[in-house]
Amino acid sequence: MDKLVFKIKKNPELYAGAVITAVMLLVILLGRLFVPYDPDAMNAADKFARPSLAHLMGCDNFGRDLYARLAAGGATTLFIALATVLIGVVFGIIVGAFTGYYGGALDEILMRFNDAVLAFPSILLALVVISIMGSGTFKVIISLGIVFIPSFARIVRSEFLRCKNLDYVRSARLMGAHDLRIMFVHILPNTFPVLLSSTVIGFNNAVLAEASMSFLGIGVQPPSSSLGRMLSDAQAFLFMSPGYAILTGVTIALIILGFSLLGDGLKKNA
Repeated sequence: MDKLVFKIKKNPELYAGAVITAVMLLVILLGRLFVPYDPDAMNAADKFARPSLAHLMGCDNFGRDLYARLAAGGATTLFIALATVLIGVVFGIIVGAFTGYYGGALDEILMRFNDAVLAFPSILLALVVISIMGSGTFKVIISLGIVFIPSFARIVRSEFLRCKNLDYVRSARLMGAHDLRIMFVHILPNTFPVLLSSTVIGFNNAVLAEASMSFLGIGVQPPSSSLGRMLSDAQAFLFMSPGYAILTGVTIALIILGFSLLGDGLKKNA
């Protein structure tokens, strides 16, 4: 028990982030599994219904159960963030591994392109990409995934540059291991501590980016719900039903806070 208290005192961000994230995931999961309402089902009789035993968080302007909508919207936002980060991590690992290990002209060309992409704010760049591709859940995932690749590529590249001349890599070369085995069996696992914290922070940024894009109306489209889209819809009813906007905003804030603290805590341990 004393050791656990010491660890929490030593890295409070990690444990606070883990608790907040776990609670928010549990709230979303319970809403998806146990709330007996279709998040898209409208009921004029329940328009702006106040919180009650029938509707724990009340209803929106179409009489849809707000808890069901928040759970569905949260699940959509988290799914988009997860898919976005997977694209960024997978392609970032490939680009970063090859440029960091081999260097040369390929490294110079790709890293200069990386610098050009990273010079733009990620949300602004995503807006440009999605304005070309069009709106929709799948297109949001692709556009954000493309934007996230350079940051992960740079992280992996720096780790490969650090590791490729270490003794264990030299030993692997002397034993006849080919380059791909050295890169993905010997070096890559040693990048995981740094890559894990960066992935959690990237997930946090992806949640914020998706919410921002849906808030602006170019992300997830109705009738599908996402937290950003719900916050945008709630603006018009801020004085009539403030709980609609407050609950949605607090949900977004807590998800972002949880993953942000978790990422900072993991970075401390990296």
